[in-house]
Amino acid sequence: MDGDRVEIDGGIMEGGGQILRVSTALSCLLGLPLRVRRIRAGRSQPGLRPQHLSGLEIIRDLCDGKLNGGEIGSTEITFTPGKIKGGTHTADTKTAGSVCLLMQVAMPCVLFAASPSELHLKGGTNAEMAPQIDYTVMVFKPIVEKFNFTFNCDIKKRGYYPQGGGEVVVQMSPVKELSPINLTERGTVTKIYGRAFVAGALPIKLAKDMSAAAVRCIRKEIRDLYINIQPVREPDDRAVGTGSGIIIVAETSTGCLLAGSSLGKRGKNSDKVGIEAAEILLKNLKHGGTVDDSLQDQLIIFMALAKGVSRVKSGPITLHTQTAIHFAEQLTKAKFTVTKSEEEDPSNDTYIIECQGMGMINPNL
Repeated sequence: MDGDRVEIDGGIMEGGGQILRVSTALSCLLGLPLRVRRIRAGRSQPGLRPQHLSGLEIIRDLCDGKLNGGEIGSTEITFTPGKIKGGTHTADTKTAGSVCLLMQVAMPCVLFAASPSELHLKGGTNAEMAPQIDYTVMVFKPIVEKFNFTFNCDIKKRGYYPQGGGEVVVQMSPVKELSPINLTERGTVTKIYGRAFVAGALPIKLAKDMSAAAVRCIRKEIRDLYINIQPVREPDDRAVGTGSGIIIVAETSTGCLLAGSSLGKRGKNSDKVGIEAAEILLKNLKHGGTVDDSLQDQLIIFMALAKGVSRVKSGPITLHTQTAIHFAEQLTKAKFTVTKSEEEDPSNDTYIIECQGMGMINPNL
C-alpha cells in the first residue's frame, strides 16, 4: 500500500497546521492514503500539538480510517481513509486549541457523508492564531453557504486561553455536489456592526471601551455610516474562564462580508484591542477585494471540490492561501489561477483567484 501513498511535505510554504488540515480532509474525501512528513517544521514547537491531533482523530473517526504516528510532538503520520459516515462525532482538544480549526478540517468531509452529521467540538472558541467562533458564524457561514449547502452552529459554551472548555455543536446534512461561487463585485459598504465581549472576571466597561475605541478609529475613515458594535458580557453559565475580544463586520451592497477582530489579553489596553480590530477591518476594506484575509484561504478547499468555475476577488494573496492552493492542486484535479485584477483604481491591490473545480460527487446520495 505504501507505494500508493501520497507524500506530503508538511514543512514547506506556510509550514504549519493548515497543511495537515487541507491534506487530511482531501485524503478522506478522495480515499487517498497519505503520508505527511516534517509536520509543522516551520514552527517553534514542531510536530503535532493537541488541536492538530484532535483534528486528525475526528477525521479518522468520520471515515473509520487508520492513523499512525498520532501522538503529541509527532512529526510524521500516515493516514488511510475509509468510507465517510454521518452521525455524531466528538473532538476535544482538552486545551484552548481552536474549535474553528477543528471545524475547518471536518466540514468538507461531512458534506460528502452518507447521512447527516453532528459534530461536538470542544476547546477554545476565541483563540489566538485562529478565526474566532464569532467570525465563523458572522462571516464564514453566510459566505461558504453560497457553495449551496447549509449548516447550523450552536455555541453551547465559550472557552478562552489557557484552559479552553468551550463547546460548539455543528449540524449539517450531506450534499450531492457543491456549486461554484462568483464573488467578484465588492459593491459599497452599507453597514458596519459587531460585538465586543467580556467573560468571567472582567467588567462590561472593558467591552464598552473596546467598542468606543473601534468606532472612533473607523470614524476617521468612514464618516457617514451608522456603526453598531454591541458591548456584551457573556453569561457565566455559558463561558468557561476569563476572556475578552471584539469582532467588527462590514457588509456591502452585493452581500460581501469583511471583518477585523482582536482578542484582549493581560496587560493589553482595551482601547488598543478595539483599535487593532478596526485597523484590520479598514485594511481589508482598502484593497477592494470581496473577501478579507482570514476568509481567503478557507474558501480554497470548497472551490477545489465544487463543480464548475469559481472566481473570488481578493486583496494580496496570503501565504496560507498559496499553501492551500498548492496542496489542493497536488491532491485533486482542480486547477487554480491567480491573476492581478484589472482595476479602475490603480491603488487597489486586488487579485482574481479562479478555480476549475474537480466536481466532487457524493457517492452515497
